Amino acid sequence: MIGRNDLHGAERTGPDPETAGGAPPEAAALPGDFVGRRRTLLWLALRTGALTVLTLGLYRFWMKTRLRRWYWSSVRIGRIPAEYVGDPFEKLLGFLIAVVFLAFYIGIVNLVLMFLSFSLFKGNAAAYLLSLIGIVPLWFYASYRARRYVLARTRWRGIRFGLEPGAWGYAWRAVLHWALTLLTLGLLWPRMRFWLEKYHTDRTWYGDLRLEQGGSWTMLLRPLLQVLAPLLLLAAGGVAMAAGLAPPPLLALPLLLWAGYGLAACKTLAFARLTEAKRAGGIGFEPRPRVWRVFWIYVLGYGLAGLVASVFLIPVSIVLVVAFGMAGELGLDLAALEQLPRGLLVLVGSLAYFSLFLVWSALRHAFVTMPLWRHFAETLTLRDPGRLCLVAQRPRDAFAEAEGFAEALDVGAAI
Repeated sequence: MIGRNDLHGAERTGPDPETAGGAPPEAAALPGDFVGRRRTLLWLALRTGALTVLTLGLYRFWMKTRLRRWYWSSVRIGRIPAEYVGDPFEKLLGFLIAVVFLAFYIGIVNLVLMFLSFSLFKGNAAAYLLSLIGIVPLWFYASYRARRYVLARTRWRGIRFGLEPGAWGYAWRAVLHWALTLLTLGLLWPRMRFWLEKYHTDRTWYGDLRLEQGGSWTMLLRPLLQVLAPLLLLAAGGVAMAAGLAPPPLLALPLLLWAGYGLAACKTLAFARLTEAKRAGGIGFEPRPRVWRVFWIYVLGYGLAGLVASVFLIPVSIVLVVAFGMAGELGLDLAALEQLPRGLLVLVGSLAYFSLFLVWSALRHAFVTMPLWRHFAETLTLRDPGRLCLVAQRPRDAFAEAEGFAEALDVGAAI
């Protein structure tokens, strides 16, 4: 466990969330804030990541729990922090349950599919295709249940959030929406984004207060245009090159930058439009994220993280080349390293390989994820919060299997 001061490097301010649930807000609006410190997060991510590597992945349930507690406690609405009260043992138990279920699916269902594939089609291609198609609904099912668990373990002002059961309903809707989106080459992405978000939001509760998603999917058409315009120009350039009418190569760089900006704009504007249209009783939300700020967080954050992580990539590559006897094939003179035992080289190379991902993950948290959380939190305002003093507590959602399927299928949720 981490102490409250360890979560964000500063003393907790504002009312105690355990006792503030019934206190009527005096302000007409509650501004958002983020109080977390980068160096505290970087050290926490490195420390918990190292323990995850040393325990061969077992500690990742504790790592994710501690990181969520840090992020949740750093977000303040009206100076009151959110809380994450998830239990890593719940995550571990849910993961084991999911592994047993998936082992049955892989061992029995895939065996039947393989038998039918060889019997009817004289090959295994059909079995692999049907198995992949069968995994897709489970992926969406797992993502919904993971969100339900995270909300059930999140509190603000001492009041629990919650998400109604409906994972299979979300799964088949997501499959249909994604199929339509792919068939239309992404043109129906706004429709998919809106209706899946509405399915989530309309089943979300804060205490006994239900959230509602207003608006329509057409309000997301403009964000989509931010991405389509540069992509269409890049596609036109590719067609011109194929036809022998090659455009100036220098045009590709600004178009790629424009496409990157378009992706940031699409994500930011879609979030803003959807959040503005949400209601919780008489409570409204006013997000004001800035597209350029989000774009530069991605560019500078991933650029810096990649630059630092690449320093670790060179020694990792050298050790792995020697460990697998590839130095001679590549014409490298590494005689001193080649005299070391092969087993030691493989061990050192493996540890260095996983350390590379450890460093990358910690830097991504510090320079990408945290700045994004801070920007979105600081530009969010809660309007007309008077209804908060009337919100009653909701029963605890036991949900013993936690995020097991999301962990087993590598879906993830939030952090």
